[in-house]
Amino acid sequence: MTFLSEDLLYPTQETEARKHKAKRLVPEPNSFFMDVKCSGCIKITTVFSHATSVVVCANCSTVLCTPTGGKAKLTEGSAFRRKTA
Repeated sequence: MTFLSEDLLYPTQETEARKHKAKRLVPEPNSFFMDVKCSGCIKITTVFSHATSVVVCANCSTVLCTPTGGKAKLTEGSAFRRKTA
């Protein structure tokens, strides 16, 4: 009888993070919403992590993030935190 080197019922967080989102034990998306703080006026704006258009600050019109092929790239100087439910 051979034994597996890892437990399939209780995988570690590192192995789950490396798997594709559909192949995880509990499927969940890689995207999330985040609060981005503008570096110019300190106003907080909610932005999607995989935004497909340029997001500008409503108060001072500075660019907060630009789209890339996947995740949106935040501009230098702007801080963010992941929103929780």
